[in-house]
Amino acid sequence: MPSLNVSFTDEELEGVRAAAAAEGKSLKQYLHDLGVREMQRRQFVSGAAAWADRLRGEFDDAFPDEVPPSERHGGSAAA
Repeated sequence: MPSLNVSFTDEELEGVRAAAAAEGKSLKQYLHDLGVREMQRRQFVSGAAAWADRLRGEFDDAFPDEVPPSERHGGSAAA
């Protein structure tokens, strides 16, 4: 199985070890899971954005008076 070496400063490694211990995991398992979670998060965000883009026209037709905060006069503060 492929593996890799990752370099940390002493302070970084101390923080990562503490985070792994807080989750009750070995350092190796914690770093593995962290990478996998990030990959899954990116896939989810990409899928959610694509879903929203597909439905944007339908939403705009159903709610013509809704204006995205970024397009309001004064930006999101106008909300």
